Amino acid sequence: MNYILFDGSARNALLPFTFTRPIAEIRIGILTIREKWESYLGSTTSTVTEEYLSEKFPMVELAENVMINASYLPTPTLVEIIKNLQPNQGVFIEGEPVAFYVLEDQEVALENYEAISFDQKVETVKTTWDIFAKNGTALQADFDLLTEGRTSGPIDETNTCIHPENIFVEEGASISCAIINATDGPVYIAKDAQIMEGSIIRGPFALCEGATVKMGAKIYGPTTIGPFSKVGGEVNNSVLFGYSNKGHDGFLGNSVIGEWCNLGADTNTSNLKNNYAPVRLWSYETENFAKTGLQFCGLMMGDHSKCGINTMFNTGTMIGVNANIFGSGFPRNFIPSYSWGGSNGFTTYLTKKAFEVAKVVMSRRSVEFTEMDEKILEHVFEITQQWRTSYDK
Repeated sequence: MNYILFDGSARNALLPFTFTRPIAEIRIGILTIREKWESYLGSTTSTVTEEYLSEKFPMVELAENVMINASYLPTPTLVEIIKNLQPNQGVFIEGEPVAFYVLEDQEVALENYEAISFDQKVETVKTTWDIFAKNGTALQADFDLLTEGRTSGPIDETNTCIHPENIFVEEGASISCAIINATDGPVYIAKDAQIMEGSIIRGPFALCEGATVKMGAKIYGPTTIGPFSKVGGEVNNSVLFGYSNKGHDGFLGNSVIGEWCNLGADTNTSNLKNNYAPVRLWSYETENFAKTGLQFCGLMMGDHSKCGINTMFNTGTMIGVNANIFGSGFPRNFIPSYSWGGSNGFTTYLTKKAFEVAKVVMSRRSVEFTEMDEKILEHVFEITQQWRTSYDK
């Protein structure tokens, strides 16, 4: 059977992260949503997404296909039902399609499909804040999936480990003189990851492949540090997708950071309002500030965005793709893509300069800035122009 992950109705609610990727490429827990589905299905998947993303994330259609809504996270029971779907059958939850069987070139009329009942709880990723708010549940599920029937690598005696049975270390990982407390959730240290001396980590926590926790870091779960990222200072309940750096002191809490981002030394994010009121966060769907229902909510930062040293972010700040923020004071709490500036105002960050930086940053990790990447980011520049109309006037 051929499995295809589609974006579904949540795509706009997951901007700015879905400006540059399908929902399937969002990381929550240890794995991306695609990696979760492929592990459970025992099969590769392809993608239905926006046209400008489809060259990098193509769809492969065969004679028989099952479409899966990437906003839903897999469970063993749900996967078993999906594997057994027949023509004109689908799984629906509260009227929304979770998965459905489709033949090549078939005209799909979901209202005519036989609905397969499924009433168990399934975690969904339908808002940006879901990514950190549900990270603990996703991390536990991924930990169970990745470690089942396996034995952890050794942890040397220079470390202090509480509940070591909940700690799993992959081959090539390095941990020295750290305190790791897995009482409240598992700790997963991936291949070739490094935890430097003096770090204090409380699970649930995942350090993905090639990532680094720098000396003296203090990390509270549920937190995920994506592949080849570097983290220092204090971090609480946050997700870094990958290839991003918060390498120095400063606080990051209840936040989501995309790929190829950099937080300058002593950057601090507020995750709690002074009056303890629920946080509102910019919504690209309504072009207004949406109620999150959360008391704690920090920073959402899209791919390739960066900030200078001593940057201060207000509670519930939304930053788009390829923004560059610097200077004293608190910048506004919605910063559109390709913005350059800070509390004293912004101008447009032109693509030529932004791409020059991207090429340098990616080459440092031996990753090529491809023509496909450039096309995607150029398109993002165009479709986000509406939020920069006040610049340069």
